[in-house]
Parts: sequence; C-alpha cells; structure tokens
Amino acid sequence: MSKSSPPGRLLGPQFAGPARMPYAARQENSRGRYWTEEESPTRTCYQRDRDRIIHATAFRRLKHKTQVFVQHEGDYYRTRLTHSLEVAQIARSVSRVMGLDEDLAEAVALSHDLGHPPFGHAGEVALNLCMAGYGGFDHNAQALTLVSRLEHRYADFDGLNLTWECLEGLVKHNGPLCTTVPGESLPEAIADFPWDLELSTYAGLEAQLASLSDDIAYVSHDIDDGLRAGLFDLDDLFATALAGPIFHTVHESYPGLELSRLIGEGGRRLISRMISDLVSETRLRLEALDPRSAVEIRAHAAPVAAFSGSLRGELSGLKEFLSRRMYRHPRVLQVMQNAQIVLTNLFNAFTADPSLLPGDWMAQCGGPTDRATARATCDYIAGMTDRFALQEYRRIFHMDFPL
Repeated sequence: MSKSSPPGRLLGPQFAGPARMPYAARQENSRGRYWTEEESPTRTCYQRDRDRIIHATAFRRLKHKTQVFVQHEGDYYRTRLTHSLEVAQIARSVSRVMGLDEDLAEAVALSHDLGHPPFGHAGEVALNLCMAGYGGFDHNAQALTLVSRLEHRYADFDGLNLTWECLEGLVKHNGPLCTTVPGESLPEAIADFPWDLELSTYAGLEAQLASLSDDIAYVSHDIDDGLRAGLFDLDDLFATALAGPIFHTVHESYPGLELSRLIGEGGRRLISRMISDLVSETRLRLEALDPRSAVEIRAHAAPVAAFSGSLRGELSGLKEFLSRRMYRHPRVLQVMQNAQIVLTNLFNAFTADPSLLPGDWMAQCGGPTDRATARATCDYIAGMTDRFALQEYRRIFHMDFPL
C-alpha cells in the first residue's frame, strides 16, 4: 500500500451550523487524513470521524469490557462502552455551549478508551508487565494502533483513516507527551507513528474538554455503581469532598427518598456542579489568553480547559475516596488479581506457541517469545472482551478460571 498523496486539507462540503468561536476546530482548516480520500457529501470530516469510530469493531467490543465490575457481576453496572457514551454526551454538550466543534469533541471522547484491554486497568497492568521486555503496553498507544492499523474495514487502507485533529486528540487529550524525565520514553506506537502529531504541545480545546469530561463521567457514575454495589454507603459518601455536601442536601431535602432516586438526583447535581465549574474556569482562561485560532490554543504553555483550583482540590479528595473504598475494595481487587492471572497465562501460552493463535495473528509472529510474536500476542489479547478472554483460557488450558 502506498500513500497516494501528502496529508493535506480536507475538501469536503461546508455546512451551516452553530456559531463557532475563532479558536474552535474548523473542517476547512483540518490537516486532513493520512490516506487521501474523497470526503463525504453529507457530513463534515469530524462527523465522519465519529461515525467511523462508532462502526469500528473495537468500539462494539467495549460493550463487554470492564469499567470497574466485570460482566458476570451484573448487567446494571457500567461497562467501558457505556462509560464512553457518557463521556461523549458531556463532551458534546460542553463543546456546544462553548461554541466549539462538538462532533470532534464527541469523536475524541468515543475513541479515548478504544485501546483498553479486557478487565480494565488490571488488564493494562498485566499486559504492561508481560510486555516489559518488548516496549510495554499503554492503552492510548493501543488506541492509536487500532485506529491506524488493526481495524480492517476499508479496501484502500488499514485503520479508520481519522483526521489529524482526531488522532491528536486521541493521543494527547491528557496533555503533551514529550518528556525529559530520565528513563522515560514514549510508547513505540506513538513514537514511531508516521505523521507528526506535535507531541510536545497541548491538543485542541475540544480534546482538552473531552479529557475533563472523562473525569466528570467516571466520578459520578462510579459513585452510582459503588453505592448500588454496597461498597460504601451514604454516610460514607456524606463525609467526602465535593459529592458529600451535594448528596447530603438531597437527603435532607427529600426525607425517605428511595435510594435509586437519591442516587440519580445527587448524581445529576454533581455532574452539573462540575460542568458549571469547568465552563466558568475555561472561559476565564480564554478571556485572559484571547486566542484567535486553534493553533494558539495548542501553542499555549498550559491547558486552557480546566477546573478551578478549589474544585480540583475537592475532586482530588473524592477520587482518593473512590480509590480507597471502591477500586481497592477487596471484592474488586480479588477479581482483578484473578483477571491478571488469566491474561498473563494467555500471553505466556501464545508467545511460547504461536500456533495457538488464530491464523491471521499467527502470520504476524516470528519465533516463540521473540518481539514480533510478543507484539502480535499483545494486540490479540488487548482486543479481547472479558468473556472472550475467559473462553480463550478455557480453549487453551481446558479448564475454567473462576474470577
């Protein structure tokens, strides 16, 4: 496959829409797609990015990938897919009210967790340890690998051929990646990517807002899931920063309110509080900077989208509470430790005997335990859902592994 022409601006149609601020992403200023192709006559380039992500195999698989609770623990709890949808809803709404390109914000939000392996962060830790001698594992780098190489949906190119702005947001939504810390290096998939994503700068404002929308979504829905799972109770939550006063006010204002309604009312107020703070603080920073283009947003030495200092402190306290009482709860930890054993054993089995892999994956391997085999195995495992990982364990080891 050869690149048909240098990356360039997109030539798709112009669409009337909500008024855009001068620093918003604009399709007419897009740096285009890596593989040149004719643009859609009915959608902007960023709408097309969003649609390609939604139709991707990796996106569908998020339905059966762990957020905090694995699938067999109940259908109610969030999965990586429902989390991504909640992040996208917040990112889109905030971008709209701030006069940004809401389709780009939504695309970045929908893609931000594509690279997560089965069993959530525990799976990422396990694969990173397995890949310690082969470049490690990073879920953002894996997402880039998915959308640029592993998705096979189109006749003319591998991946989804997303716009530069969407790829930049996927890779840099948490901030610049270039580091001067001794011993630290970029993940290979990002360092070796053939298109310059300007890793030393911040991403555009849409991607910055998508990142903070992730915080808003997971904090609020993890409180919901944690309460319903009985990992902590309302009295515990009342003592926390940020969420405590909000939920206590609802409890006092509606005596005897059923738990589901109390959780829902408190959750929506918490989300509103964080969104309001995010919009206010970001507008203050925009007023001080007065940027005239998205380029100026990227060139700024600090993030432009941000929570206020006071809310950041409260949010940090709430995250610490959730880490202590939920993510490190013995009930959650035991399942995640078992899940790590599953993935580690699968990795060791596949790298020792690549013939255990499906034919198309085995074709990417070299000899047992070499670098090519390790990378192909890692990509294969990272794409698994929770339940498929357990099915593969049963196939390879002829036994179930109860989590």
